[in-house]
Amino acid sequence: MTIGVIADTHGFFDPRLKEILGGVEAILHAGDVGSQEVLEELRKIAPVHAVRGNLDPSSLDLPPALSLQFDSVRVHVLHQLVVPESELQKWSDGALLAKLHPERLDAFLKKFGEGTHVVLFGHSHKPLLLSLGHRLFLNPGSAGPQRFSLPRSCGLLEVFPRGVRGSVVSLERYNEQLPGSIWLPVGG
Repeated sequence: MTIGVIADTHGFFDPRLKEILGGVEAILHAGDVGSQEVLEELRKIAPVHAVRGNLDPSSLDLPPALSLQFDSVRVHVLHQLVVPESELQKWSDGALLAKLHPERLDAFLKKFGEGTHVVLFGHSHKPLLLSLGHRLFLNPGSAGPQRFSLPRSCGLLEVFPRGVRGSVVSLERYNEQLPGSIWLPVGG
């Protein structure tokens, strides 16, 4: 099963999403959708599950977070994490911060529940993919209009009986390296 992951469209539907997400069984949008039209275009590709971003109007009637099950994989979707992404990167690299204050990392991970395998988020417009505390964290980057020098991208989750693979896919030519893919084993 393949799931499309996008965020931060801000009312813009990139026509390349039809090709990149063609054949996915669901699309998860991590907020700042921007318009009903974006949701309608995405629904032409696959069923859509979206959360509210900090700039989404209340008229879109989106929940602040979702927890969804896809076969053996539990996915939590929200727009913005309670810690900076730079802190996630330090924790995943085994930095001194995690060793000195493991209670902060533990408290953060507990917010998602024991059964969560994947945490999807957006907000920063910067793609991020890492494994932390037996969970995959994926920010697909922004699929909306160009912002600063950040890449425009989306993501894919491939769900298998014994694991999940997350990846980031570029929507345009980008001169720097994007996160590749990460495999996370799940189940028994």
